[in-house]
Amino acid sequence: MELIGVDTGGTFTDFIYKTEDGKWGVYKVLSTPSNPAEAVLEGIKKIAKSEQFKVIHGSTVATNAILERKGAYTALVINKGFEDIIEIGRQNRTRLYDLFYKRNKPLVPPELRFGVDCRINSNGEIVKDIDDKDLDDLIKKIEDSKAESVAVCFLFSYLNPDHEVKVRNVIKRLGLPVSLSSQILPEFREFERASTVIINAYVSPKMKRYIQSLIDELGDNELRIMQSNGGSISAETAMEESVRTILSGPAGGAVGALEIGRLAGFEKLITFDMGGTSTDVSLIDGKLPLTYESQIAGFPVKVPMIDIHTVGAGGGSIAYIDSGGSLKVGPESAGADPGPICYGKGEKITVTDANLFLGRLVPEFFLGGGMRLDRDRLDIYFTEMAKRLSMDEIELAEGILTVANASMEKAIRVISVDKGYDPREFTLFSFGGAGGMHAAFLARLLHIPKVFVPLNPGILSAIGMLLSDVIKDYSITVMIKSDETNYEKLSDLFEPLKNKGVEDLTKEGFEKDSIKLECYLDMRYLGQSYEITVPFETDYVERFHNLHEMNYGYCDKTKRVEVVNLRVRAIGSPEKPEFAKIQKGEHILKDAIAGYRDVVFDGKFHRATIYNRDKLLAGNVVEGPAIVVEYSSTIVIPPFARAKVDDYGNLIVDIEGE
Repeated sequence: MELIGVDTGGTFTDFIYKTEDGKWGVYKVLSTPSNPAEAVLEGIKKIAKSEQFKVIHGSTVATNAILERKGAYTALVINKGFEDIIEIGRQNRTRLYDLFYKRNKPLVPPELRFGVDCRINSNGEIVKDIDDKDLDDLIKKIEDSKAESVAVCFLFSYLNPDHEVKVRNVIKRLGLPVSLSSQILPEFREFERASTVIINAYVSPKMKRYIQSLIDELGDNELRIMQSNGGSISAETAMEESVRTILSGPAGGAVGALEIGRLAGFEKLITFDMGGTSTDVSLIDGKLPLTYESQIAGFPVKVPMIDIHTVGAGGGSIAYIDSGGSLKVGPESAGADPGPICYGKGEKITVTDANLFLGRLVPEFFLGGGMRLDRDRLDIYFTEMAKRLSMDEIELAEGILTVANASMEKAIRVISVDKGYDPREFTLFSFGGAGGMHAAFLARLLHIPKVFVPLNPGILSAIGMLLSDVIKDYSITVMIKSDETNYEKLSDLFEPLKNKGVEDLTKEGFEKDSIKLECYLDMRYLGQSYEITVPFETDYVERFHNLHEMNYGYCDKTKRVEVVNLRVRAIGSPEKPEFAKIQKGEHILKDAIAGYRDVVFDGKFHRATIYNRDKLLAGNVVEGPAIVVEYSSTIVIPPFARAKVDDYGNLIVDIEGE
């Protein structure tokens, strides 16, 4: 059976595929933002050589639905008197000194929020049951509202979901999709729970239509969807719990970096994924970093996600002059259409155009020669903008890259320095179509000694999807003082979650003995507002104190500790790609030389050697300045760097003086 990984990006849709004869191939097509399925199906049609294949897909449909506010017309059913909870939210102010700051409007407007006079208390006991007449009135209101999807969130439903289930059963008569907070997020904190279930209800109908359109075209072939937590789920689950796919593409990249880096002997990585629209960065210290406190477009999303920080700086990011006369880059992107100027249609200078202007992109080798860049179109646009800034064209092009690099440097500092990590102890793992042109410069700015560039970096997120496990996350709020429980009692509380994990993964086709179960506790000092996630071992209290000291610089072992949530992660490992070592060549380089060109570094032209990466052998050393070209990316080796090819074909770039 063929295996195909697909990652939909803002500019390109990437494919990696394994044929029945065991060979691997890569393919890229321009994305189709108006209907992402078109590019996905076009690519699959091009590369699938047999009738039977399996597709693992990272989709941006859910993300874009929220960012563009193009999701379903969603209603919220909640306790009477709590209809405005999503408007009130938390009193956190992210921009303290912005006098004109306004929060985004909620996804559910006031006229679509319906209160029901019922109540469950903090012990899970029904204090006031739902009246049948209230249910009849609710159905009439929802029907009259023309809502397309419904989110249900009652207080303490994570302890007792009876009222939510009763409301769902009634609303189902209308034929509307219903999302329950007790299923999507059975945890305390009603605002975050409401926000998460609303997002699920908001994006699920659109995601369902998208996935169903793929299923209809793919026939009996299996389709799986990448989750934000680094694992895949079935298409059926993704249609019902679409909130879990918000960061599916970037998650694939993090998984790919972890697995490929580990194979090559690198476990402390800062991942740098620069695509056409944005840059995603993450810090991997031996394992994937998970977070349970994420936001998208300002709305809390409390499902497990890989901790990824995103900035609007990519190859397609547009350069412009602001009202104060300063040069700015991004976050607006030229996308796939019209794209950068050099693609032939765009009329706004982008980061890609600046790289081409400086000679760092080789037009005849772009996408393996499958897409020719138009260098001559750039001159008039660079001349006009440079004149407005009173500088020459080369200064402008380098200035654009400097501004873009500064944005990406700041993003890396957010996930490293700001969290107490020293970037000098890590390796910068560069991927994405544009990452290889900027990685060495970022490493120098951050004093990172090495850059790791894998084979086919432009499609690493798609590779990561094939390397991902099948993962299911489960949680429940318990609120137990540590001095009132012990390891054995907590173990008993974990059993229902563990049984659910085994049951679900067994349905996915895994043998019970092959399923791995990881247990965690969310813990805090009594009276604190936020928790630390701790692996569940016999010394879990001691582990909490140690983690608290590492994160915050202190701990107090005399204070009472509270166990807030139990978490179980069920993991099934399917068949994964194996990476073979490449041929050794030591100092044989001449066969890989594809030519020479003049490239600008620090305002001066340097004669750079162009290397065909497909012909580089293990042990080869590439001295800068050089440009390494391949199908999915271009890697720039500046004068201050040198690269060595390892046994698996990865480029390990040493930064001078680091």
